[in-house]
Amino acid sequence: MAFDDSAKQATLAKLTADHNINEAIILSTCNRVEIITSVKDCPLAEVAIFKALEDHSDLDFKELETRADLFENEGAVHHILSVTSALDSIVIGETQIAGQVKEAMKFAADNGFCGQKLTRVMQYAFKCAAEVRNKTEIARKPTSVASVAVDKAKKLLGSLENITAIVVGAGEMGTLACKYLKANNAKIVIVGRNREKTSKIAAEICEQIDIASFDELPYLLNTHPLVFSATSATHHIITEDMVKPCDFNRFWFDISVPRDIGVDSSGNLTVTTVDDLKDIAQTNMLQRADEAKIAYTIVGKYTVDFFKWINTLSVDPLIKSLRDKAEKSCEVELAKAIKKGFVAKEQEEAVKILLHSAFKKFLHEPTVNLKALSNSPKLESMADDLQYLFGLGEEATVLESYKPNKQQ
Repeated sequence: MAFDDSAKQATLAKLTADHNINEAIILSTCNRVEIITSVKDCPLAEVAIFKALEDHSDLDFKELETRADLFENEGAVHHILSVTSALDSIVIGETQIAGQVKEAMKFAADNGFCGQKLTRVMQYAFKCAAEVRNKTEIARKPTSVASVAVDKAKKLLGSLENITAIVVGAGEMGTLACKYLKANNAKIVIVGRNREKTSKIAAEICEQIDIASFDELPYLLNTHPLVFSATSATHHIITEDMVKPCDFNRFWFDISVPRDIGVDSSGNLTVTTVDDLKDIAQTNMLQRADEAKIAYTIVGKYTVDFFKWINTLSVDPLIKSLRDKAEKSCEVELAKAIKKGFVAKEQEEAVKILLHSAFKKFLHEPTVNLKALSNSPKLESMADDLQYLFGLGEEATVLESYKPNKQQ
């Protein structure tokens, strides 16, 4: 299911080519793939999304449909805010997710797949995440899948001091694994494809870190007890033919999605994957239950605020349309009155001022009441009624596609 940049580009293009989908973002991290869309019709858009995922993954449409979690409208916004605030991660409070969401949004925006609507949702998500970080202890105890893997290795071995750990991959997760290992006084060897990049990352972490090439990986796998694999490869990079018998216990941690390690636990080899870390996530959640309650209260507030903003934007065009229609009616009737001689031409400006004053006074109370409804669920039905009663055009509601039955 995981997406590299090339697959993202192709799938986003396919999604936004569908007439029901206006904007799209793909979030693909070490333990999640999410499609975030702004759409005209949810059921029709869902079909297009599952078809695009089927083409990308070669998984069956029905299989994808059965396994997927679907969120619409308020639920979708709440979910996006929860994810960005690191409340929906395997490790609650994982510090990398907000940056990953920003990268996903930037990629979609830079390539023309994300516009005003999803950008605004994401702005609320980033503000929400910042408030969660500032007002809860979750953000003050930074953790990640890499840190959980290192902690588990420490529990298995008792101590990591002077233990040599092989870290495969010099990306974000591999770098984090190195930092946590270094904090536990482990010896580290980073295996990377680009020697220059790997050397630079190693130097930034600690001068004592060694580097190795992928050609050396088979030897390293069979001579050291600890391996942490975190590459962006789309296929297994550690395979059965690379594993040789050893007379010591080995602990391998595959913290990549899709999996780097195509080997299962056997004998004195224990392989731990991202899925195996979910039990730790449950413990993590229980330990932070009180903080999570505060965080979810913040998420709820920002979700409500987002829809208040939408309703507020809907009020102003509605009021403007009412005033424009009243003004136009006054001008039409004044022109008729002048033409028929009911009003002298030289009195036109004075009468116009009088008419404008009258319709403004007449519309003052409806205007105040409409603005008061901007935070109420009644606004949508009221807006529809006013559009019908006064014959207002679609321009009266600039965010028509945000209506709950049209927005996913």
